[in-house]
Amino acid sequence: MTSLDQGRAAATSPTVFNPAHLGDPTPYGYSTAVITPGNGRLAFVSGQVAQDATGALSPEFAAQVAQAYANLGTVIEALGASPKQVVKLTVFVVDHDMSKLGVLTEQVTRMFGGSLPAQTLVPVPKLAVDGMLFEVEAVVALA
Repeated sequence: MTSLDQGRAAATSPTVFNPAHLGDPTPYGYSTAVITPGNGRLAFVSGQVAQDATGALSPEFAAQVAQAYANLGTVIEALGASPKQVVKLTVFVVDHDMSKLGVLTEQVTRMFGGSLPAQTLVPVPKLAVDGMLFEVEAVVALA
């Protein structure tokens, strides 16, 4: 039985899958694939940005990333889920460079620990509102 088959057999919650013959993605804050339970429902969370409850937006990239993930955490909790149920993230970064990757990896590791979701980073020239530097959307496997 392969590790993928074992994951299918035991899946009652999302299962992380990182094939051994590919490089280890975990130092970069993601998993290669995440398998959802067979009968689960999925929630598609719109992009969360760094505006706080008052609409304020920090000009600092790290502060925006932290606030956007805090906002994502609020949505996940309101769905009755936990970060371990997030199976896919797509992040959008204005003027991406390698210094920003460290900030992203630190934040995603803080939120998801060892259950890193699959993730795609998309460099963009601009987001919806002037001054926004980061946005994160998610797919959550609901029980």
